[in-house]
Amino acid sequence: MYLPKHFKETNPEHIAALVQSYPFGALVTAPDGMPFVSHLPLLFDSTAGAHGKLLGHMARANPQWQHLAASGKALAVFQGPHAYVSPSWYASPGVPTWNYAVVHLYGKARLIEDEAKLEGLITRLTHIYESPVPSPWKPDFSGERHAKLLGMIVGFEIEITDVQGKFKLSQNRPAEDQRRVIEALSQSSDPLATSVAKLMTEMSDT
Repeated sequence: MYLPKHFKETNPEHIAALVQSYPFGALVTAPDGMPFVSHLPLLFDSTAGAHGKLLGHMARANPQWQHLAASGKALAVFQGPHAYVSPSWYASPGVPTWNYAVVHLYGKARLIEDEAKLEGLITRLTHIYESPVPSPWKPDFSGERHAKLLGMIVGFEIEITDVQGKFKLSQNRPAEDQRRVIEALSQSSDPLATSVAKLMTEMSDT
C-alpha cells in the first residue's frame, strides 16, 4: 500500500494491539492474478516466529482454501478506526481528509490437517468470542458431530513474513491542528470517530 513516512507504523505493540482489537480481517489471495477476498475472524499470535502468526478457518465450500494450498501466499488486512477530518478544524490552511489505522500482514499459509489441532483452534476461538456472553456456548465435538463439524471447515495458519502498518493520524499537521482534530473527533456521536481521537491521543503519548 502507499505508505508515506509520516504514517508508517513499525512498533510491534501498536501493530498487535490493532489486530487484536479489530480481528475481523480481509484475507486476500490472487489465483491466476485475480484477487479473491474472504472476510474472517483471525487469531493473531504475535509471539510465534519473527513477525507472528495468524490462525483461522473457513467453510470447506469456500474455494479460497484451495488457493492457500496451491500457492501458500496470502495477505490479511485489518481495518482499525477511521473518521472524516474537516479542514475547518485546523488553525492553519488544509484540505478535507480521512484519518485511519490499518495493518497489512503478508505471509506463507498452510492448511491445518491435524484434527486435534483444528479442534483446539475452534475451541480457542469460541472461548474468545463467547466469553462476554452471559451463557457462553461451547462447541460439541462428541460422537457424529465431531466428524460433521470438522468436515465442514478448513483450518489454516499463516506465518507472517512482512508487516505494513499505516496509522494516518494527522502526524503531518502542526501540533495545534492535531489537538483540534482530537477535540473535534472526541465530541462526535460516531464511536469510530471517538476511537480515532482516542488512538491519536494514545499515539501522541508514546
